[in-house]
Amino acid sequence: MTAKSHYRVVILGSGPAGLTAAVYASRAELQPVVIEGGGGDDATDVPGGQLMLTTEVDNYPGFPEGVLGPELMERMRKQAERFGTEFATGEVKGAAFKERPFRLTLSAGEITADTVIVATGARAKWLNLPEELDFRTKIGGVSACATCDGFFYKNKDVLVVGGGDTAMEEASFLSKFAAKVTIVHRRTELRASKAMQTQARANPKIAWLLESVIEKILGGPGQGVTGAMVRNVKTGEVQEVPCGGIFMAIGHTPNTAVFAGQLEMDEQGYLLVHDGTTATSVPGVFAAGDVADHRYRQAITAAGSGCMAAIDAERFLSH
Repeated sequence: MTAKSHYRVVILGSGPAGLTAAVYASRAELQPVVIEGGGGDDATDVPGGQLMLTTEVDNYPGFPEGVLGPELMERMRKQAERFGTEFATGEVKGAAFKERPFRLTLSAGEITADTVIVATGARAKWLNLPEELDFRTKIGGVSACATCDGFFYKNKDVLVVGGGDTAMEEASFLSKFAAKVTIVHRRTELRASKAMQTQARANPKIAWLLESVIEKILGGPGQGVTGAMVRNVKTGEVQEVPCGGIFMAIGHTPNTAVFAGQLEMDEQGYLLVHDGTTATSVPGVFAAGDVADHRYRQAITAAGSGCMAAIDAERFLSH
């Protein structure tokens, strides 16, 4: 449980957005508390966010040799602690933003806050195959972000799972690096816009496996991903498709369910913020990182919005 029952700033989430907000809020002497995730049933629900499941991070400024995801998050956490940030682990069970001070129900009790920064992030959707998590964390070769990891797949054959605009964008981006990109989609028809489909189909490096699903990811320690067993949903035929990587492009789910009815969201559940700020529909509640960003979803953009949220919170409190 938290050390106090009331805070000027409560930060929900300990990924790049939440920890950057903590650094700025602490330096402004707002004495924030960061409520970390963890303790849930999901194996990916860990304090520090999605970067805790990422091995090599090569696109975060200031680390010319790259840095491990967990190491980067540990450095951010220590920096926030250095300026006096308090940390507490727990799940947010409920939020009451229609009264002041704001009231948050945590797994270990209730706290109140003058301002809240929501940095609970978003989860990529996965296939939930038994071996999937190992390939995402310990071995490598399964990713949900072509922008983050495409560089590592130069001259390799890769698979992209999905049939929407995101899948077409990921495949087109990966074709700049990969030898061949094969889109795997369970239906005959794609959900992507006609323009995106046309662009993808015109790309000579993009191939198609429609009416198909991945049933097993192949590979092992020291190898990474070496292929996938792909089943045709119409014929039942299963074939082994060699590849050096698999990219999931079947969407993301923002962690905002607990705020339903409290904060305005778009149809996908992402929090809506006022243009150019992190202010949500409730004055004093701010959103940072992937919880409000379905476009970029990068550690550096999350950190930037965390800085913005802390500054917005400080200015709100000063008034």
